[in-house]
Amino acid sequence: MPYIVALFAGVSAMLVMVGLFQIWYTPARAVNKEIAELREIGTAPFAAGQRRRRRKQRQRLESVLRQIGERIERGQAETDQMRKRLVQAGFWDPDVVRYYMGARVLLAAILGGGVLLGGGVFGVRLAALLFVGSWLAALGWIAPQWYVARRKTRRWLEVHMALPDMVDLLIACVEAGMGLNQALARVAEEVRHMSPALSAELAMVNLEIRAGTPRGEALAKLGDRSELEDVRSLVTMLAQADRYGTSIAQSLRVHVDALRTKRRQAAEEAAAKTTIKLVFPLVFFIFPALFVVILTPAVIQVIEQLLNL
Repeated sequence: MPYIVALFAGVSAMLVMVGLFQIWYTPARAVNKEIAELREIGTAPFAAGQRRRRRKQRQRLESVLRQIGERIERGQAETDQMRKRLVQAGFWDPDVVRYYMGARVLLAAILGGGVLLGGGVFGVRLAALLFVGSWLAALGWIAPQWYVARRKTRRWLEVHMALPDMVDLLIACVEAGMGLNQALARVAEEVRHMSPALSAELAMVNLEIRAGTPRGEALAKLGDRSELEDVRSLVTMLAQADRYGTSIAQSLRVHVDALRTKRRQAAEEAAAKTTIKLVFPLVFFIFPALFVVILTPAVIQVIEQLLNL
């Protein structure tokens, strides 16, 4: 029984932490918090000192995470793969792998060690304490990985939704007489408020081109970073149009029509699946409640008649 209780306690703690993270961490809440902090600091008489202290605290934390991450030996192939996942999630810092590994180790140590120390103070049994501590340590090790995967999924879903509008803007810029490089730079500025992720990716392509990377290679890197077939097909189409000298505007028009057709078909497919997905809530939640409401009076009357006999 203590092991079962410890198991359920660990699972419950993990679910509570995930639920609180889902509720608390939303983009709107994070932006509002940053704006409120800037307003509060900006009106304070010692705003510059507060900003410097916060910057030093952040740098101190980054230094600790970097030192922890440096002590964890990783192979070159595994490091490159991890860096690619982090770049796909929007983390561009050169030391992001060290920060990532340091955060995983530090979070696992804090959760596991905190449970062990707290349980030792309150006299909890060692077996249950080790079980719950291992659960929370595993949660601390997995949580950064889960966060990166979730951020990567949301980032590229945002890119997928904004891609047809971006192609329309690119067509307008190209037909207005801009070159492809200038058109990419202008579109990156215009889509910044609609899709920051797509704007960052296009800005990275422009920076690579300015640094001397050939345009085809810079576009190919964008396709490698992306896990979306639409982005890869767009990159391939632009590279082929640039190589063979075909009309970029006409190629983009054909491509954006294909994108919108594909999106409409995906919406129709999702709408057709709703009837099947509604079967399970109906069977497991709605039908039992209806049976209780409809049959309970009849059952009560039958029981009363049998008792009267």
